[in-house]
Amino acid sequence: MGFLTRFGRTFCLMALAVWLTTAQAGDGPIKITWWHAMAGANAKELNHLVDEFNQSQSKYQIDAVYKGDYTQTLTSAIAAFRAHRQPDILQVFEVGTGTMINAKNAIVPVYKLMADHHVGFDPNGFIPAIKGYYTDTDGQMLSMPFNSSTPVLYYNRDEFKKAGLDPDKPPQTWKEMGTDAKKLRDAGVNCGFTTGWQSWIQIENFAAWHNLPLATEQDGFGGTGARLLINKKPFVEHIAQVAQWSKNHEFRYGGRKDNPASLFYSGECAMLFESTGLYGSVKANAQNFKFGVGRLPLDTRIARHPQNTIIGGASLWVLKGKPDSHYKGIAEFFKFLSQPRQQAEWSRATGYLPVTNAAYQRLKKAGFYAENPGAEVAIKELTLHKPTANSKGLRMGNYSQIRDIINEELEAVWSGKKDAQQALDAAVKRGNKQLEKFQAAQS
Repeated sequence: MGFLTRFGRTFCLMALAVWLTTAQAGDGPIKITWWHAMAGANAKELNHLVDEFNQSQSKYQIDAVYKGDYTQTLTSAIAAFRAHRQPDILQVFEVGTGTMINAKNAIVPVYKLMADHHVGFDPNGFIPAIKGYYTDTDGQMLSMPFNSSTPVLYYNRDEFKKAGLDPDKPPQTWKEMGTDAKKLRDAGVNCGFTTGWQSWIQIENFAAWHNLPLATEQDGFGGTGARLLINKKPFVEHIAQVAQWSKNHEFRYGGRKDNPASLFYSGECAMLFESTGLYGSVKANAQNFKFGVGRLPLDTRIARHPQNTIIGGASLWVLKGKPDSHYKGIAEFFKFLSQPRQQAEWSRATGYLPVTNAAYQRLKKAGFYAENPGAEVAIKELTLHKPTANSKGLRMGNYSQIRDIINEELEAVWSGKKDAQQALDAAVKRGNKQLEKFQAAQS
């Protein structure tokens, strides 16, 4: 049984055994526990927000607890539910949304939380592409968007100049990507480009950017019967082209997640596909050269114009089984987090997207994007067009395991063990087994 399937089943079983919790003794603040997966500089900013809320009032105290990366945080949550010690708030990465939605008896939907406790909250104030990822089929918000990101292209402006390229014009198409990568290599750069989060950027966002279906059932939004489509011609040709570039180090694979970023920081690779959430780290680590930020390139054989990117990051889920007094405090905390000032500060410090329109406008008015033009590229990508059924995101169970499968199969391509068609056929076959397991667990 897959990890996220077990997680969803555990939530449903635990909902049958919701217990009464005693009210907190004494006159101190009501303690509300938030388990999260933010580390490093992002954790520092998260703790700053928590401290600010705690100091703004005396009735509630948010205790933010780091539980490891996203998968480790979920693992800890499973163990906590078994011991009847779950947190009040849980940060869950975006691809866990499908599983959380199917654990209906274990979560308190955000729209219901805010309405029940009469806390002012405007779900329409959130950027549509972000809000849509975390709503049900009726448009009701189920979780609180928090750290949202989307991929961009970071590039070394100094190396562009050395190679005779215009540092104000990063590649706009995949054909230009190959041409520029070759010129950079010819000018002495060790590798043209690398990519972090290869499944999210080179498969999932590649699909959305070109308005291609990633899976049936509207990429999972239409039901748990979704099945993958990533072995179709556009995906195969894209991966095959990148594999061809890898032979001459126009592309170099640098590992999973954020690991390839070090190749960019060191100057080994002149371009890097990564999350906008890494913007702050790029500024801190790219000390020996000037960098620019461009949008994702387009394969003009597939589409004449780009559609929009989809989000990464995570949202905050409210769990059942706590005293009523906690839920009022959670609602107040969520209201605090969604305010323009807090959202703008979080975005400015971390590089994550402002999740509300008001926060975005606040940053523009303050001149933030004029001073940091690269920071606005991501939000322009995300809001380029109204999302379609192919570009509003994905909602499939066990997708954490599916991403691991896609990573394994792509690594087989980069190492020369499989061609693109063989690898993506295998990814679909293996990934669909995970989807079948999840679907069976929900019936």
